[in-house]
Amino acid sequence: VQLQASGGGLVQAGGSLRLSCAVSGRAFSGYGMAWFRQAPGKEREFVAGIGGRDTYYANSVKGRFTISRDNAKNTVYLQMNSLKPEDTAVYYCAARGGNLVAATGSAYDYWGQGTLVTVSS
Repeated sequence: VQLQASGGGLVQAGGSLRLSCAVSGRAFSGYGMAWFRQAPGKEREFVAGIGGRDTYYANSVKGRFTISRDNAKNTVYLQMNSLKPEDTAVYYCAARGGNLVAATGSAYDYWGQGTLVTVSS
């Protein structure tokens, strides 16, 4: 299974970006998917996850970010609105079996390469 994240870039505060994570391999619909991020000098943190039709969000992004998936395209998305400078980080997508979501990175079996999001003030 390979994950390819894309969609990062430079955006002004208050702007929007949509990240995509394309997943190769079979049985994508059976994977729990998540987005994590890591800012410079900080630990990696959970951002959002989707398992089946259930979605989960970190408090810091709730109401601003939306995670979704298209099983026909083997892709998971992260729509990010009302971006803040503190959202600046490398964003990683991750997958785990059982269509389950966890907030700890060690629970995930597969990781994408990361895509950089920079929010200017």
